[in-house]
Amino acid sequence: MNGFIKAEGKYLMSRSRLEGKVAIITGGASGFGEATARLFAVHGAKVIIADVQDDRGRSICEEVNLPEQISYVHCDVTSDEDVRNAVDLAVSKHGQLDIMFNNAGIPGDLDFAIADAGNDNFKRVFEVNVYGAFLGSKHAARVMIPARKGVILFTASLASVVSGESPHSYTMSKHAVVGMMKNLCVELGKHGIRVNSISPCAVATPLLTRKMGVDREVVESIICASANLKGAVPTEQDVAEAALYLSSDESKFVSGVNLVVDGGYHTTNQSYSREIQNVLFPKS
Repeated sequence: MNGFIKAEGKYLMSRSRLEGKVAIITGGASGFGEATARLFAVHGAKVIIADVQDDRGRSICEEVNLPEQISYVHCDVTSDEDVRNAVDLAVSKHGQLDIMFNNAGIPGDLDFAIADAGNDNFKRVFEVNVYGAFLGSKHAARVMIPARKGVILFTASLASVVSGESPHSYTMSKHAVVGMMKNLCVELGKHGIRVNSISPCAVATPLLTRKMGVDREVVESIICASANLKGAVPTEQDVAEAALYLSSDESKFVSGVNLVVDGGYHTTNQSYSREIQNVLFPKS
């Protein structure tokens, strides 16, 4: 259904904003990655889902039902061999690699207290979130530099700009991802390669709901209650739309940007005003 979007059971004409482009999406079998893979395919990209969730990844490809356009490869982002293979597959199958979306990541344990933080958990979070993104960028650059074009994109987090609300290991890993993005922006710009990141607020993805041990509706109620922007519920699709913009030619002169998708949450701290309201105008 190239060039069409399915809405309310009907297919509607859409601009193919990624026509002729080839994309790898790590962690593409669920959450932000899945939403992005589906959206990229709608907009004409040839997509390779790279993940360790084999059954889920293949199921998505079957659902989309465009075998020439979307495919799956097993890829542990902490394995240099797996990441190299995913990039080589894109080139051998489609002749090029235009978009590398380093999206795979894990939240790790909820280690809010540094004294109790687990060493093994810290290493694992950095291995997936940082080393995995490093490998994806390294192998993407290997084929993009000779082509003198391409987009490297990262999923960072609101934790990269707001402190004290996420586990230490996760927060540090996402700061590292943004640092990598900025360095690569400078290095790879001379080769025509754009590098950006997306920093979403909390979204009720399968990963987060499993970690919190509650239903999606409960997670969304917490997110909405604490949100700065009322009347909208953040979803995986919001991140996918941001990735679409940053991967398309519409953002041809956008590089080095950490795009925060949080409804303005990071611009304010309402704790003081909330406490003032509680003291001066207590609810009966």
